[in-house]
Amino acid sequence: MDYNTVFNKVSELILAQLPISADQIKPESRLVEDLGADSANIMILICDIENEFDVQVDNDMLAKVSTVDDIVKYLLK
Repeated sequence: MDYNTVFNKVSELILAQLPISADQIKPESRLVEDLGADSANIMILICDIENEFDVQVDNDMLAKVSTVDDIVKYLLK
């Protein structure tokens, strides 16, 4: 998968979780500060990402991820 494909899918998952508009989601958007996610939103998002991309997200990844770009780059590894 390429960056744009992963970014678009992650954006869809974020939109399903948060009451925001699609134009608010940019690679540099911070999940908590810019998009208003709380810890419950992030945990559900991680579960959705695991299901959608058939991956197991490492617990230490949660500490490293703050932006949409961080998630996309993690999934591309």
